[in-house]
Amino acid sequence: AVCDVYEDAGLPTLRADETAETGFIHTTGHGVGLDIHEFPRVSEQDNELEAGHIITIEPGLYDPEVGGVRIEDLVVVTEDGYENLTDYEKSLRL
Repeated sequence: AVCDVYEDAGLPTLRADETAETGFIHTTGHGVGLDIHEFPRVSEQDNELEAGHIITIEPGLYDPEVGGVRIEDLVVVTEDGYENLTDYEKSLRL
């Protein structure tokens, strides 16, 4: 879904171009537990989210000449969707 949004806006993604060095060049998120960046992955990898998993959702854009940004939420997967554990305002400031 993240790639769909970025690609519709004309931004590069690894899904569209495996050699992309700018744009959305990482996965959407990952599991959180005892290790950093553990399974399950929130990506096109073959793994399934289950109720009780704690994951990050962190879409971002990068340009090595300028920098990058990620908007990161921590969520728990529930039986019927998810609960966002991040209660913080998001706004764009230039």
